Order: sequence, then C-alpha cells, then structure tokens
Amino acid sequence: MDNVRLMRLTGGDRRVVVIAVDHGEFMGPIPGLVDLPRTLGMIDPTVDGVLLSPAMIPRAVGLFGFKGAPLAVARLNWSSVYCFQWGYQLAATVAAFSPKEAVRLGADAVLISLTLDTGNERQDAANVAVFRKLCAEAKELGLPVIGEVYPAKSDMLSPEELHSKVLVGARIVAELGADLIKTFYTVRFAEVVEASPVPVLGLGAEKRPTQLEALQLAADQVAAGARGVVFGRNAFQVPNPTAFQRALCDVVKHDLQPEKAVQKYGLIDTQLE
Repeated sequence: MDNVRLMRLTGGDRRVVVIAVDHGEFMGPIPGLVDLPRTLGMIDPTVDGVLLSPAMIPRAVGLFGFKGAPLAVARLNWSSVYCFQWGYQLAATVAAFSPKEAVRLGADAVLISLTLDTGNERQDAANVAVFRKLCAEAKELGLPVIGEVYPAKSDMLSPEELHSKVLVGARIVAELGADLIKTFYTVRFAEVVEASPVPVLGLGAEKRPTQLEALQLAADQVAAGARGVVFGRNAFQVPNPTAFQRALCDVVKHDLQPEKAVQKYGLIDTQLE
C-alpha cells in the first residue's frame, strides 16, 4: 500500500464511497444519466471517487478540478456482460481505453472488469488477457487498479451460485494484480472479504425500491468487512442524489444506522419522472 494515488483513495484503513456514473458506456442514456453534466453536478464532493468513462472526465472539471476533490476512477475495458438491453450472454471483453489515454484525460485510478466461467474457455482466457494487459500498463504508470468481479448471467444465478463465483473470482482478480476488488454482496460476503488479500468494495447492483434499503445494503456490506462501496443507480436515481450520497457516506464511514440517516438527511422516496 505504498502507492500514493491508492493512499489518496483508501487513506490507509479508511472506508470509501465511490459513485458510479459509467452506465452510459453500455446502456446509453438511462434514467438519471440522460443529462450527465446535471448528474455530475449533484454528486456530493465529499465522496472519495467517481467512476466514469475516461472520455467523460474532461467534461467534469467542476467535480474534479479543486483541492480535496473526489478521485476520477476511469473504466478501461468494455464488456458485453453489461449490455443488459441486448441480452448478450458471452461477456466478450475488449480494451476500450489505454491507461496512458486515461491518465491524459485526467484519471487518478482505473477500473478493469473480469468475467469468468462464461461457458467458453477461450472467452475466459481472452478476458484474462485483456485484464492483465491493462493492469500491467496501469501499474507502469503508477495507477491503482480496481478489479471488478462481475459473473456472467448474474441475474440468473441463485444466491449460492453467485457467492461461489464471486468468492473464486475475487481471489483470482487479486492474484492477477488488482489493488482493490469491486463485486457483488453475497450471502456469505465475509468469506469473500476474508479470502481476498486486497480490500473489497461492495457494489450496489440493481436499484433498490427504497433509499433505506440501499443504505441498509451498504451497512450490511461494511459490517461484513467491506472497505467501502461503489454505488450507481442507487445513488443517482433518487429524488435528491446529493442528500442520499451524504447519508451513504455517514453510514459507510461513520456507522450511522440507516434509519437515522434517512431521518437526518430527510430522504423521501418519490417516483422519478
């Protein structure tokens, strides 16, 4: 943990909150991200990082261009596993941006995803090759690497199947060079954390029906040993994203009970237009 950029993100043992707004790379203009500058303008500047496409970093100077600003976390590879609207199943992966380009655009850290057990050994090996190439290039530039473990057909897996794939995948991604792991919360998430030699961040996954449920997910992840969370739709597809993100930081960083966070920040669930 002697990487200065990594220390800026994790601060030793500090818990972190990263807001993900990279969905447009795979799903286009989904609700909450139709007007990306507006969404970026509602991100609370006290969060630790924002995950987005490298090409969007220059369009977010107001979010990143000041002392103490969140870190810009750039997603490097593109995978069909995230194109839910097209029903893709193979998790084909390519390098969309190089670490060098990401740095030129303003990245402080990078995220590289890896999907294994696709049902095709050649595809699995190809995905590992993409991960390793980008990871090695990022390390040469001193960039921290967040490795995302995202199982294929995740929405079709039983809780036990998802746990098994995440448990194995997280260890593999750590062994392949990731400094942090981003992955799903599972039925025995503490086992995933224990078996990973690097810190684990829990992702938000599908949009929760209420903000209280989303905050409870974050609390459960931290209680199971997660170093923090990476929340996307749960953090911006809400009536007041800034207030929710402040509540999320309080829950993750200061162990505020989710119910009290909802009250403290006046979080009200209403139907978004």
